[in-house]
Amino acid sequence: MAVPLVDSDFEKQVKGCRLVTADIAYHMPDHPKLLQQFIWQEYDYVNAMPRFPILNRFLHFWEKTLDGRLHSVRIACAGIIAPTDLKYCRGYYDLN
Repeated sequence: MAVPLVDSDFEKQVKGCRLVTADIAYHMPDHPKLLQQFIWQEYDYVNAMPRFPILNRFLHFWEKTLDGRLHSVRIACAGIIAPTDLKYCRGYYDLN
């Protein structure tokens, strides 16, 4: 079996995906007045914002399959691959 040369997560980032975190609050099935939290993370297409196709597929799966009714979803998105911010230091040091 061949070992992939490039990590699939890195390849997704190069193709425009970014790490999306969803903070999902849902009603507990046995106690509907209580809310429970679920954190979901996956790579999604940033150029498709605000649609987030992969997150929406997961939320549709949730509504069709799981018993806990959704209350709210908060989304955060971070670009992992970004330009480096270089800062110059104020001193000059000789290293042996």
